[in-house]
Amino acid sequence: MSSALRRRRMARNHRRLGQNPRLNLVALMDIFTILVLFLMVNNGDVEVLQPERGITLPESVSEQRPEPALTIRISATGIAIDGRDIADVETVLAEPGDTIAVLAQALQGASEPGAQRSAPERDSGRPVVIMADREIPYQLLKRVMTTCGQSDYRNISLAVNAAPPAPPTEPPPTEPLLAATGVSEGRVNR
Repeated sequence: MSSALRRRRMARNHRRLGQNPRLNLVALMDIFTILVLFLMVNNGDVEVLQPERGITLPESVSEQRPEPALTIRISATGIAIDGRDIADVETVLAEPGDTIAVLAQALQGASEPGAQRSAPERDSGRPVVIMADREIPYQLLKRVMTTCGQSDYRNISLAVNAAPPAPPTEPPPTEPLLAATGVSEGRVNR
C-alpha cells in the first residue's frame, strides 16, 4: 500500500512541477500597500506655510529650511500671530518708535512662562518665522524684527518662495572667436 501511495504522490508532484509557476499578486499588493503607507507617514516632516491671499512672498535660492516656529503674518492691511489678528498696519506705521507695543505683548503671551529652553534657544533666542508681503514697507519689517529681538525671539526666519534653480552656464563657443580674429583652420583670411 505504501508503494501505491508513493507512486500517486510522485505523479501528483510531477504534474504540479511540470506547470508554469504562477505569481502570487496578493503578497505583492500587501508589500506595495505597506510601502505607500510608510511613505505617506514619513512624508510629514516638511512644513509648508500657506500664505494668505494678501501676501505675496519674495523668492529665494536658499536650500536651508526653517524649523517649525511661531509665525507672524504681515499683509498689506494687518499683522497676525498664528492666525490671530493683533494690529492694523496703518496704525502701527503711525506710531512713533522702533518697536510695536501690541506685537511685544502678543509675543510675551505666546511664550510659555515656565518652559525650559534648550541651550541653543537660550543662546540664539526663541525661533520665529515672519511671513510678510514683498510690497510692505521696509520700516514695518524692521520694526517687527526689532520687536521680536527685544522680546527674546532672536532666531528670525523669513518665509519665501523657492526660486527655480538657475540653468547651468555653458562655456563660450570657441569657433566664433577664431572666425572673429581672422584665423580659420590654420589659414589667414585676407
